[in-house]
Amino acid sequence: MDEEYDVIVLGTGLKECILSGLLSVDGLKVLHMDRNDYYGGESTSLNLIQLWKKFRGSDKPPAHLGSSRDYNVDMIPKFMMANGTLVRVLIHTDVTKYLYFKAVDGSYVFNKGKVHKVPATDMEALKSPLMGIFEKRRARKFFLYVQAYDEKDPKTHEGMDLMRVTTRDLIAKYGLDDNTVDFIGHALALHRDDRYLDEPALDTVKRMKLYAESLARFQGGSPYIYPLYGLGELPQAFARLSAVYGGTYMLNKPECKVEYDEEGKACGVTSEGETARCKKVVCDPSYLPNKVRKIGKVARAIAIMSHPIPNTNDSHSVQIILPQKQLGRRSDMYVFCCSYSHNVAPKGKFIAFVSTEAETDNPETELKPGIDLLGPVEDIFFDIYDRYEPVNEPSLDSCFISTSYDATTHFESTVTDVLNMYTMITGKVVDLSVDLSAASAAEE
Repeated sequence: MDEEYDVIVLGTGLKECILSGLLSVDGLKVLHMDRNDYYGGESTSLNLIQLWKKFRGSDKPPAHLGSSRDYNVDMIPKFMMANGTLVRVLIHTDVTKYLYFKAVDGSYVFNKGKVHKVPATDMEALKSPLMGIFEKRRARKFFLYVQAYDEKDPKTHEGMDLMRVTTRDLIAKYGLDDNTVDFIGHALALHRDDRYLDEPALDTVKRMKLYAESLARFQGGSPYIYPLYGLGELPQAFARLSAVYGGTYMLNKPECKVEYDEEGKACGVTSEGETARCKKVVCDPSYLPNKVRKIGKVARAIAIMSHPIPNTNDSHSVQIILPQKQLGRRSDMYVFCCSYSHNVAPKGKFIAFVSTEAETDNPETELKPGIDLLGPVEDIFFDIYDRYEPVNEPSLDSCFISTSYDATTHFESTVTDVLNMYTMITGKVVDLSVDLSAASAAEE
């Protein structure tokens, strides 16, 4: 282990693995270590026995739930937007050759007490029960504007500069009501709160376009895709990729103590009495607790069921977004469901997650609006975890720390953090102009 590396990465969580992959592909010499004897850190994937140990303290799950190893329960489940940034990063690193994706069946939104399919195009807007007849026409006009909008072609701008016009003003121009704005902002553009309304509209229009283009890509019922066997496949795929580029992975390394030189810059990592030297350290918040601060907490529930979520057209995989306003909350709630069709549970079993940024210390009560949508559950686990962000100055200490995972059930915020970190570490921007068809193994 007494070698010199460009970068040592601590923790095999999703963010760390993607960074390790990007840096290896760039030709940097990377050592990747984890204190655990399994991949994934906070974002690991558990079988049924591991799930029972974690939440029930016993290793004897009930027999009627089926074989333990047929379960791959992701602790931080997130769907990927088919044309989204993460898929581009996966193709850029060529890690897609180790993964099989499958389209997700449904994308829904909670509105006035009911679950509705999210309309994403002008045609779907006309059919959606979310809106009355006049509102449908107004929404259709807005969707047509968004679909035709091209940043480079001023003819499509209708005289508006979306870098200056706020989302609120753009929406006002089309006369859309609050209800419509709610599902567009939260279920299509995937904003997590309502701050976007007073920010330039370009971001929201781009997000809506991404949703519509992703939806069109697999002609499925949603814009999302998910790997077969769950997200636990991703860290392992990156480990294989890293090995191809001469990177080294070491699991089960206790302590992982970061060493600093006299200027206070990270210069190595010590584990079991051996020190590997490096120029930079990349890690999740748990490895450098004195350089992060708590910014919130996530409440989540994990349920095992024997049926799809009601009112989702029998979707075997689905996301439902419950916008904050519909619940009288400060942040959205998310429902994620996956099943045996993505090989994450035995035949006939479904796994559902409900998550939100916690506003109380009582997840059972707080998550009730989401849990009420699930129908009967065979078993349910509740959990709260803290979220941290770095407070250090990487230019001074050469430590690059990721932010904890948020409550969202899609990847857009996670991958933004990764790309920002990549730029801080290397001074470069990842080239994401890739051929998206390379990830089309998502067909059956």
